[in-house]
Amino acid sequence: MTNVKAADTTLFHKLSILIAGILWGCMGLFVRPLDALGLSSWDIVFLRACLTTLFMLLLILLKDPGLLRIRLKDLWCFLGTGLLSIVFFNICYFTEITITTLSVAAILLYTAPAFVIVLSAICFREKITKRKLAALLLAFLGLMFVTGFIGSAQRLDARVLLIGLGAGLGYALYSIFGRYAIERGYASPTISFYTFLFAGLATVFLVKPLHVAGVLTSSWTNAGFCVLFALVSTVIPYLTYTFGLKAVEGGQASIIASVEPVVATLNGIFFFREKLTAGVLVGAALVLAGIIVSNINTEKRCTDTIKCRSK
Repeated sequence: MTNVKAADTTLFHKLSILIAGILWGCMGLFVRPLDALGLSSWDIVFLRACLTTLFMLLLILLKDPGLLRIRLKDLWCFLGTGLLSIVFFNICYFTEITITTLSVAAILLYTAPAFVIVLSAICFREKITKRKLAALLLAFLGLMFVTGFIGSAQRLDARVLLIGLGAGLGYALYSIFGRYAIERGYASPTISFYTFLFAGLATVFLVKPLHVAGVLTSSWTNAGFCVLFALVSTVIPYLTYTFGLKAVEGGQASIIASVEPVVATLNGIFFFREKLTAGVLVGAALVLAGIIVSNINTEKRCTDTIKCRSK
């Protein structure tokens, strides 16, 4: 009976990660319109961080103000999630979106699972299993089909490649530093609040806050759009993803979240009338297959990833 409950709990954590991936896949619906409003990549990172910090603060004050307490010796965890992950990842990814196609940006971003698997093996002694490698290969191959990278004549210059790989590495680092924070007993709202607080403080000197505020307050439509951007692309998915990391290995979580570019591509089809090709269908099937493979027999071996790593 206990094993059944543990399996159900683990499934819930995996679903929370899947939800995060789906919502992150909607980011492109916000970034380009914000760019059209005159906001730079740094401006968007700053806006996202400030609004998310505000929402998370309100949530914590309503739920439990005690969640604001952190130990100074653990400060590096939040500097890692805020600066090395969020700021670095966002500036690389938002820049990538503006200098290349969404498909290329997506495929380079999702080198992240490979980074997570390797870093998790080094930091947490997570095993690099054949199942993980098979799931990673299926998901990555699927993304190449979904984005049209396979079957097209796209060529990458060094700048696009390096910025894209930087986005993938920065994205991966959230799983690493986030797990360190979780193992030190911090809840998802606490991690998300300090992550984006430090991200906002780091970028305030690189933007013109009055310009960002001016765009935000120029109309009710813009204000509502920015609030929706923060909720859909940041607040909800980071809460659910961080929650999922409590019971799911970093490498596996990153593979599950690889549904993100599939959703991004489907958004392009439904909202921007992009063509639905055979490659998209094949790629989506491969990504889903990778997610399924990454979850085979995980509950049978161990339902507590922290205990598993200590064995």
